[in-house]
Amino acid sequence: MCQLFAHQPQRDYESQTRSLRIDGHCTSIRLEMAFWDTLEEIAGKEDMSLAKFLTRLHSEVLDHCGEVHNFASLLRCSCLIYRSKAAAVMPDFLDGTAPRLVAAE
Repeated sequence: MCQLFAHQPQRDYESQTRSLRIDGHCTSIRLEMAFWDTLEEIAGKEDMSLAKFLTRLHSEVLDHCGEVHNFASLLRCSCLIYRSKAAAVMPDFLDGTAPRLVAAE
């Protein structure tokens, strides 16, 4: 089991800071590359640019909660939710019996 985690590509857990504008305000967000990749995938499935997707998500959280305390954490949790829903469709993914999805699929 630990090999699954220990043998992941280092690129996936390297951090990257990206600058963006949300509601006219410049900000920066630092996330691991695996999260940026997942957010790009989600945005693509929504037919949006990453910037537009992040802006919309931020606006929806503001509408729902009134404020956004930790947007980077919200993004990480959003990625986990997205991946867990994908894994629910493929319940045998971790034991290797299910076919693997390629990011381009």
